[in-house]
Amino acid sequence: MKPIRFSRHASQNLAFRGATEEEVSECIRTADWERSELGRFECRKDFRFDREWDGRQYDTKQVRPIFVDEPVAIVVVTVYVYYF
Repeated sequence: MKPIRFSRHASQNLAFRGATEEEVSECIRTADWERSELGRFECRKDFRFDREWDGRQYDTKQVRPIFVDEPVAIVVVTVYVYYF
């Protein structure tokens, strides 16, 4: 599979949103891709969380990267993270 690269925006927001590059890469490599807006792709993967985030306890964290499949690499544009 192609290398996965992160845009500046995606890299800067990973920690703020609570995801890691490893989780995003695993999501892209193992989850089903869906078409998104502007010719981009997205996928989702649930991870066991079982911790506190922003003052609340959550069992699951869902990572949802938005990315572009370029000829030589997959470029992550942004990452959304949901807790439940």
